[in-house]
Amino acid sequence: MIAVLFLLSWTAGAQTFTLSSKDLGGQGTKKQEFNGFGCDGENVSPELSWTNAPSGTKSFAVTVYDPDAPTGSGFWHWLVFNIPVSEQKLVTGAGSLDGKLLPAGAIQSITDYGIKGFGGPCPPLNHGPHRYLFTVYALKTDKLAVNADTNAAVVGFNLWANTIEKASVMMYYERKK
Repeated sequence: MIAVLFLLSWTAGAQTFTLSSKDLGGQGTKKQEFNGFGCDGENVSPELSWTNAPSGTKSFAVTVYDPDAPTGSGFWHWLVFNIPVSEQKLVTGAGSLDGKLLPAGAIQSITDYGIKGFGGPCPPLNHGPHRYLFTVYALKTDKLAVNADTNAAVVGFNLWANTIEKASVMMYYERKK
């Protein structure tokens, strides 16, 4: 009985790994929209912050993925990894192509736009609302065995192999004519 009470009290006190953003609401805006591929947004990555990383975390990674893209495999909009464990946020605009606002040591790899940096939403006109899944990964390694030229599938495989826990927020975006 004492063991059950201990387990219940420990579980009730456990903190949940959480991702949040001061810049994101339920709907994306022109500020996040990509500038290219027929879109004319500002292409600014949102502020993202996370709390309560699990024990054993040695680094973080962040991705943005659109599962609704008409590609058969979705669309990767941002991949940034090797974020030091001492960091718990990415500032607004951290995903710029020059990466100057990223934490020291963090690496952005190739998105499905073919760029190294944040590529905001740009769904086809009249395709309906798309979901954009922003995910932070707590990793059991301080550095992934990939680099800035690594494609999204290989980065994803390495994330899968090294993830302790992850947390996500979702944004919707639609383009209408």
